[in-house]
Amino acid sequence: MSAAARPARLLDPGLCLTLRPMTYPKFFEMYRAAIKNTWTVEEVDFSTDVGDLKKKMNDAEKHLVQRLVAFFATGDSIVANNVVLNLYKHLNAPEARMYLSRQLYEEALHVQFYLTLLDTYVPDPEDRHRAFAAVENIPSIRKKAAFCMKWLDATRGLERLDARAERRAFLLNLICFAACIEGLFFFGAFAYVYFLRSRGLLHGLAAGTNWVFRDESAHMAFAFEVVKTVRREEPELFDDVLSSAVVAMIEEAIDCEMQFAEDLLGEGIAGMSTRDVRRYLEFCADQRLATLDLPRRYKTKNPFSFMDLQDVQEVTNFFERRASAYQVGVSGEVVLDAAF
Repeated sequence: MSAAARPARLLDPGLCLTLRPMTYPKFFEMYRAAIKNTWTVEEVDFSTDVGDLKKKMNDAEKHLVQRLVAFFATGDSIVANNVVLNLYKHLNAPEARMYLSRQLYEEALHVQFYLTLLDTYVPDPEDRHRAFAAVENIPSIRKKAAFCMKWLDATRGLERLDARAERRAFLLNLICFAACIEGLFFFGAFAYVYFLRSRGLLHGLAAGTNWVFRDESAHMAFAFEVVKTVRREEPELFDDVLSSAVVAMIEEAIDCEMQFAEDLLGEGIAGMSTRDVRRYLEFCADQRLATLDLPRRYKTKNPFSFMDLQDVQEVTNFFERRASAYQVGVSGEVVLDAAF
């Protein structure tokens, strides 16, 4: 296949460079939408957070925050590595790779946000070093990192997706990072942030998290659109073997996240229990399963009313800044289905 030839299907090996005619305009639309939602770490105001940590929060709440930022320190770096090592390599459509290029930028932005967060919250260099080493020395975070790396490594050695088993392995990697890592691990972490916000604490963290929340929701939407596209092109891949593997993966992710919850809440946090965290994770898991056209497994209601306020489409930050205020305008019209 020549470099300029259009692949017959999204997972067909090759290096397609042709944007006209555009085979997957939805991916290009997602890329353009992501560009509009540009923000910078410098816009986040942490000025009141340090005072909250010193004067308003008890030891149990401080422990929760310390563990939370320790996970944040490396979580997005793992996702960024998977984008480069697995997703970009095998999604053979230039418009899909354009979106992944944007996602990689956003993952780097999130890493910068959490680096700034750690520098602000943890002024002691040795304490910061321990936070970045959490994947090695904090069991609950090490377990989550091992789960992520297992699925990253599962497809890292694949040079081409020729066989059905190879394509299924790639799909499981994609689904894991969208449904489990971004859709459960990250959403679980966001719940702690918004719980603290509901208590009037750490407004800067909540403000930045709003934008990260929006980015991660878009990353999931892209991944699930890829799954939908592959299902349309290669329905034979979506059999009981794949479905069973997805369910088992989600159950393992919830187990990992529950060990993390027991760590975070082990000293007792008024208003938040591990039982409610499990119910929230099950609620999120059912949403991911439904998006993948799989039966809901848990049928659990969202126990956190403060999470109902998080509308992905019209998120505003804690200071009631309108979503349009951090969108960068793009002028001109692009005809998505035109040929040269």
